[in-house]
Amino acid sequence: MAELGGSQISSLLEALPGIASVLRSPVADALVRAIKGAAGIGEFTAEDAEELIRYAVRRGLIGADEGERVLGETQEALMTRKPLRAGKPKGGPKKRPAAAKKKSRR
Repeated sequence: MAELGGSQISSLLEALPGIASVLRSPVADALVRAIKGAAGIGEFTAEDAEELIRYAVRRGLIGADEGERVLGETQEALMTRKPLRAGKPKGGPKKRPAAAKKKSRR
């Protein structure tokens, strides 16, 4: 089977809408969910953490021992946290109470 070059892949992606989402890396999906989870606008799952840890270990960014430790800590933390309500950012700007009207001394 012949391998596809970069320009052929680009042409394929343009010609077939939706194929990009099928070919998208699981690591990319996990990164997006991590970013949204950190911002409080999405969910980050144990599966996402596992995907990112495996990627970091494969690339030599962290050692296998550290990866296992971080994954264990992450899974424990994810099991005990409360799920976010969809569409509600956590910790956004807070409304200030209306200031009391001052009496004028004229």
